[in-house]
Amino acid sequence: MTIQPAPLYPDPTPPGFLGGSPRRIMAMVMRNWFLIRKSWPRILELCYWPTVQLLVWGFMSQFLRGQSSLLASAAGVLISAVLLWEVLVRTQIGMSITFLEELWSRNLGNLFVSPLRPWEWVVSLVVMGFIRVILGLGPPVVLAIAFFDVSLFDLGLPLAGFFANLMMLGVAVGLLTAGMILRHGLGAESLCWMAVFVLAPFSAVYYPLSSLPSWLQYLCVSLPSTHVFEGMRAVLFNGIMDWSRLGWAIALNLFYLTLASLYFLGAFRGARRRGALLQAGE
Repeated sequence: MTIQPAPLYPDPTPPGFLGGSPRRIMAMVMRNWFLIRKSWPRILELCYWPTVQLLVWGFMSQFLRGQSSLLASAAGVLISAVLLWEVLVRTQIGMSITFLEELWSRNLGNLFVSPLRPWEWVVSLVVMGFIRVILGLGPPVVLAIAFFDVSLFDLGLPLAGFFANLMMLGVAVGLLTAGMILRHGLGAESLCWMAVFVLAPFSAVYYPLSSLPSWLQYLCVSLPSTHVFEGMRAVLFNGIMDWSRLGWAIALNLFYLTLASLYFLGAFRGARRRGALLQAGE
C-alpha cells in the first residue's frame, strides 16, 4: 500500500462550491480593493475616460438637438449608447488591469503556490471588474442627468438585462486576452487595450444595424452587444422591449463565456507546466 504524502500547502478552509472557498475569493477582492482605495490616481483613471467620452458625445448631442426634431430625439439615444458601451469597456479593462498588475508585480507565482484555485482567481477578477464599472460610471451617469437631462434609468427594467449582458461579454473578452498573455507573454499586453474596441464597429453602438451592409449584418448579429444596443434603441424610440434580443444576447454570451473560460484555463495550465507563472513579469 502506497502512502501519499501530505500536500505541501494544505487548505485551512473547508471546501465550498466546486471545492472552492469564498474566503480566498474575498481575500483576492480585498487585496485589489485596497490598491484602489488608497490611490487617488487609480480612482481618477477609472472615471476619466468615461467622463471625457460623455462630455464629447454629450455636447455633440446638444448640437444635434438644435438641428431637427428627429436629431433631437436621437440625441438622448446617443448619450445612452455611450454610457452602455462604457459598461463593456470598463468591465474588460478592469479585469485586464487587475490581471496585469499581478504580472507587473511578478506575483502570479506567489498566488498559485497558495491553495488559490484558478477559477477562484477568475471570480475575483470579475468582481473587481464590476467594482471598477460602478466607480467609473457613477460620475458620468450623474453628469448626463445634470448636464444633458438624459438618464440611463429611463430604460427601466431592461437596463438590468443590458448591463448584465455587456458585463458578461466584457468578462469573456477579458478572459480571452488574459489567456493570450499567459500563452504568449507580456508581448501580447497590447491586446488588453485594443481587443474590446475591435467590436465597436460591428456592435451597432451609435447607429442601427440596418445602416450596415447586408452581408456585414450576419457577422454583427453574432455579437451579444449588437442585440443589446438594438434593444436599447427599441426601448428609447418605441417604448417597447424586444425580449428576443435579450434572449439572443444571453445565449451568445453563455457560448462565448464557455469558450473563453476553456481557453483561459488551457492557457493557464500550459503556463504552469512551462513554469511561465514564475517568469511572467520578466
